[in-house]
This record gives sequence, C-alpha cells and structure tokens, in this order.
Amino acid sequence: MRAVRFARVLTVQNDSMTVELSLAEIRAVAAYAVACARPVLAIFEGECPGDGRPRAAIDAAQEFADGAKRTKALRDSAWAAHRAAQETRDSGQAAASDAARSAGNTVGAAFLHPLAKATQVKHILGSAAYAARAFELAAGGDPAVGAGHLERARLLAGPVVVDVLRRYPAAPGGGGRVGELIRQLDASLR
Repeated sequence: MRAVRFARVLTVQNDSMTVELSLAEIRAVAAYAVACARPVLAIFEGECPGDGRPRAAIDAAQEFADGAKRTKALRDSAWAAHRAAQETRDSGQAAASDAARSAGNTVGAAFLHPLAKATQVKHILGSAAYAARAFELAAGGDPAVGAGHLERARLLAGPVVVDVLRRYPAAPGGGGRVGELIRQLDASLR
C-alpha cells in the first residue's frame, strides 16, 4: 500500500517539475527557430506577395534573440502570423499556411515555459517542423524534401539548443504530419 501512495506522489511531483532555463538559453532557442523558419518565407511571400505578417513575426523573434524584451508586440506578431496561416489554409494554400505557422512558431520559442512537459518541445522544434511541411507541400507532398529540411534543422541546432531540448520529455504523440516531423527531429537531436 505504501508503494502505491509513493507512486502517486511521484506522479504529481513529475507533473509540476520545472526545467531550469536562463534568458540566454531561451534567446538561443528563439534564434534557432528563426534560422529554421526564415528560408520558408519565400514560399509564403511567393503565394501572398505584400502580406508581411509572417516576416514581421520572424523579425520580432530575431529581435528578441538579439536582446529585445518579450512584449505584447512580440506576441501580437505571432497571432498575426497565425491569422495569415488560417487565411491561406482557408483559401487552399496549404504550403503558404504551414510557412506562416512556421513563422508564428518562431515567436513561440521566445515564450518557452520552464515546465517539464512534452508539449513544450513544440516551442523548440515547431518552426522547423512547420517549415519542413511547407517545403514538402510546395514540392507536391514529397517527404524527402521535408527530410532534407529536418536535416538542415538538425545541423543548425547548436549545443545550447540540444541541451535545452534534452531537459524536456520527448515530443508527444499526435499532431498529424507536423507532429511526426517534430518527433523525427526530436529523436535526431537527442
């Protein structure tokens, strides 16, 4: 009986565990997210010339990575990029939609939470996975193209990003193709 109670206490403690993160580490994760997402802007801007929302999100995340504060404007740029993703998805522009989601996720990296939860892995790897999916879709759904972007993303991940990633549980299941890409990248970096 005592072992059962102890197991329950450990489960509760694990759910509330935190991860040690410095602001410099969060900035490094944001810089990584920007590097993974910036190449996919060409897909979005090729399909939606004149719509600067995804670029503005990436630029805002880069400013944070370079030392700017986390502000409401940073969060607003993420929401704007995600609105662009929704609009392009609704108009049948799937590659542009995932490119915009990649941009919106760069800002999410700036808001990485120190909670030891698998869902936080998306803040670290989401921009890379959405970019890989956008490249796949732009190439007619070719998974080899997405795998190529994931390999570039793996090479871009410096020691700080890998160290931060390893503090979190492995990426969770689900999430469709983008979830698969996150898990593939996660496994390759651990």
